[in-house]
Amino acid sequence: MIRVVLVDDHPAVSAGIAHVLEQAGTIRVLAEAVNVEEALAVCQREAPDVVITDLAMPGDSGFELIPRLLVRDPRCRILVFSMRDGALPIRRALEAGALGFVSKASAPEWLVQAVHAVHAGRRFVHPDLARDQAAALDADRARLAQLTEREFALFRLLAQGHSIAACALQMQVSAKSVSNHQSHIRDKLGLATSAALAHLAIRCGAITPSGD
Repeated sequence: MIRVVLVDDHPAVSAGIAHVLEQAGTIRVLAEAVNVEEALAVCQREAPDVVITDLAMPGDSGFELIPRLLVRDPRCRILVFSMRDGALPIRRALEAGALGFVSKASAPEWLVQAVHAVHAGRRFVHPDLARDQAAALDADRARLAQLTEREFALFRLLAQGHSIAACALQMQVSAKSVSNHQSHIRDKLGLATSAALAHLAIRCGAITPSGD
């Protein structure tokens, strides 16, 4: 029997999810929580096999809950069940440490299937959502393909967190030239911040999360 804790700030939704899961005959809902702090306390008390969480909640969101659960128990299996099912929320949830993602618009059997997959330690994303993710990644890579070889080299340095001065030293150009090229690169990619630039580089495999 797979032991589950539900985290959702709508009791009626939690009740519906619990009914669907327990109808499967292989899943037991131990408890429910309506926010991050309550979820942390419940999970510490119940030690569930799988935590199913929404993303949108009062106060801290499910994005904050995922790493906090994993800090307490790195073996925790987390499945996101949310209406926020665009490519970015899925990517953020998986990068935070969730093993699965299912849209609340999905048929009930997908949720049951996801719980079993996550419990077994396998990543699970609904096929339709996985296709959306793949399309978004293809679009990101197409954006990077606009850069010249030298622009891409600078893009990687900036994404790794190097300063303008450090980039200028490595590329043997002036700091003013690097600053101008940085603005041009951001315009080409449609990015407003250094954080967005770094996230794009990580998503596309241009750098690793550690910056290597």
